[in-house]
Amino acid sequence: MHRFLRLAAAAAAIACVAPLTASSQESSSSSETYRQLNLFGDVFERVRSSYVEEVGDKQLIESAINGMLSSLDPHSSYLDADNFEDMQVQTKGEFGGLGIEVTMENGVVKVVSPIDDTPAARAGILPGDYITHIDGEPVVGLNLSDAVDKMRGPVDSEVELTVVRGKDEPFPVKLKRAVIKIQSVRSRLEGDIAYVRITSFSEQTDLGLRTAVETLKKQADGKLAGLILDLRNNPGGLLDQAIAVSDDFIQQGEIVSTRGRDPKAGQRFNAEPGDITNGLPMVVLINSGSASASEIVAGALQDHHRAILLGTTSFGKGSVQTIIPLPGHGAIRLTTARYYTPSGRSIQGSGIVPDIEVRQAKIEVIEEGERHEADLPGALNNDTVAPNGEAAPENGDTPENGETPAESPDGADAAPTPAPPANPTNAEAAPEQDYQLARALDLLRGLALMQQTQKTD
Repeated sequence: MHRFLRLAAAAAAIACVAPLTASSQESSSSSETYRQLNLFGDVFERVRSSYVEEVGDKQLIESAINGMLSSLDPHSSYLDADNFEDMQVQTKGEFGGLGIEVTMENGVVKVVSPIDDTPAARAGILPGDYITHIDGEPVVGLNLSDAVDKMRGPVDSEVELTVVRGKDEPFPVKLKRAVIKIQSVRSRLEGDIAYVRITSFSEQTDLGLRTAVETLKKQADGKLAGLILDLRNNPGGLLDQAIAVSDDFIQQGEIVSTRGRDPKAGQRFNAEPGDITNGLPMVVLINSGSASASEIVAGALQDHHRAILLGTTSFGKGSVQTIIPLPGHGAIRLTTARYYTPSGRSIQGSGIVPDIEVRQAKIEVIEEGERHEADLPGALNNDTVAPNGEAAPENGDTPENGETPAESPDGADAAPTPAPPANPTNAEAAPEQDYQLARALDLLRGLALMQQTQKTD
């Protein structure tokens, strides 16, 4: 009888999740369900009584639930009360830790993206890195929640990660934990082009974007030529914020749709009229660290031909997770649907492919001797330009003083014309350190010039 009560308690712990998947119960006979629950009870009792060390019932039950969920896909998991509270704090834009978005792959932790201006970003952690050890302890055998717990800790305490990058040998990275405050929207002017970076999608993202665009419009006296939306290394976040950000630029039509097991439970989200940029040309920067909510935005803007996507293929997380609270027990994060871009494509596993693929690279200025026609001995003068750079008289006469413009020194000994100084706005953007951003700026300036030419014609 005592054993039956324990079995009933274990079954009840599982039953708190079971109603969410009633259709799966209907597909199995009641006898088979109870047989499997009896198997669970047998294993639970054997571990409880015979494991080398005493283990509490709560730990066994929670571990069993987490094992059930984490075996489904990399993003489903159990959140105990503490982790649930941490998750709620994180979506509000502030949490403690290293500032690194991770997932589980082949038994080890894989970096989706470091968050800007956090210990992980400053230490050089990159998307695609694998974390194999935390403080010397192997990650293999841990679930994602346990690995994240080990990376968190008191502010200013240190942790050492063992990182594997590509085919390189594993190397240690020491980090000091900090309070992570996410400013999800950052912006600045690049000449007459608005640059807006979204680092994640938290509760204040859409408001921050709208405020940033209005501020940049005022700074540019209403003469913006285009906008760059930087979603690189953006691990995602809240679905409603991704929809709101997409709606800021799309006048009408579908933004994203979700489809789960129940065809009737599918949802479709549409744009409302209005564009906060009034149709300015846009370039969206993405890379392999752009995941989930950022892929929703990129896919919507691409399918509506509202922006040109530049960079490299995104992460490819095309699933939707629902946080389902379990009163008194935390919550479960359960994958409940796939999402689809307006054209109906799922990007699960394949990612968003940019319109223009530009891999990140280092820019190096190559000094080379310049020679022009004017440097050649006896070169003809330009009869449309006076010595002072102004247009010459239309009749072709020489200036009133009767003197002809001085010729350049003979070609071979002439010093090359010095290059003009770098544009200070571009220098602030450090394009020599950000090749993708430099190409996006070039593209937008080319589009703006083409529009001006068409208006003139």
